[in-house]
This record gives sequence, C-alpha cells and structure tokens, in this order.
Amino acid sequence: MGDITILIRAAHQGDRDALDRLFSLLYDDLHRMAHARVRAGGPDTLLDTTALVHETYARFADAGELGAVDRQHFFAYVARAMRYVVVDFARRRSAAKRGGGSAHVAIDEKVADAVVDRSDEILRVHESLEDLGRVDADLVRLVEMRYFAGLQVQEIAQALGVTERTVERHWQKARAILFASLA
Repeated sequence: MGDITILIRAAHQGDRDALDRLFSLLYDDLHRMAHARVRAGGPDTLLDTTALVHETYARFADAGELGAVDRQHFFAYVARAMRYVVVDFARRRSAAKRGGGSAHVAIDEKVADAVVDRSDEILRVHESLEDLGRVDADLVRLVEMRYFAGLQVQEIAQALGVTERTVERHWQKARAILFASLA
C-alpha cells in the first residue's frame, strides 16, 4: 500500500493532518485538474486555478473527513468537489450579474459584450447533470471528471476501473444526452 493510499484512508477517518499531507503531495495533480477546468472556462473567467484548488481543499477540510478510500475514488471525489465549487461560483457570478444587491453602474455595451461569461452554461450543465443523475449516476461521475476536472480518458478509466474504450463510449452517450437536454 502506497503513502497516498495510507493518507487517503487516514483522511477518510477524519485525520486532518493526513488530509493536509495528501493535498500537499497531490497538489501538482490537483493544480493540473483545476487548470484544465479553468482553461475550459475561457480567457475571461474570474476563477483561477489556485483559487479552485484551495476552495476544493477548504471544502474537504470543512467536511471533517474524506469520502474516498483509495486514489481512484479520491480523484473522482475531487472532480465532484470541483464541480460544486465551479457551480457555486457561477451562481454567485450570475446573481451579481443580475444585480446581487449592488448599485447599478452603466457601462459601455461593447465592453460588456466582449466579456465571455459562461456562468449560465455551467449552471445549465449542472442542472442537466442533476437530471441525468436520477437515471445514470455513473455517467454523471464521468462528466464531472471530464468537464469539471479536466481529466483525460486514461485517467478516468483508471479512476472508474474500466477500459478507455468504455470511457469513450460512455462519454459519447453522456454528451448526446446532455446535448439533447440542453437544446
């Protein structure tokens, strides 16, 4: 059993020090996942890679224990946490865009049109995933790992314990269902 698995199991039991060491050891992997997610959000996203990793860690720390028991489950769990960090951020941004209790400031419409805001897209994908989760939770986990955490097919296959071809087939199926739902 490797150091990471030992730390995951200790963090699963509520050992905060193990959680800290785990995030420290896997920081580069988590940063890469967050970078892929932020990059997918476009150049004008206000959520940066480091903030996404740190907010994900904060959610784990606040929970008091880790809901994963091995490396594969850990990365699936991180993908889900990143999904909810991104969705919560999109909700806050969407609320602020619609007023959010702040004073109205007139701005040049050309500037406003130039800023890409994918908050609405993220929220629509999230809502579609909630619907999909009632039918096929495995597809939701795959979409979380691919769309929200930016994992590659090989990494997802390892995390889910399936072949790469299975991941590719399920990814096609999930995309088709989501496209129909979002249309």
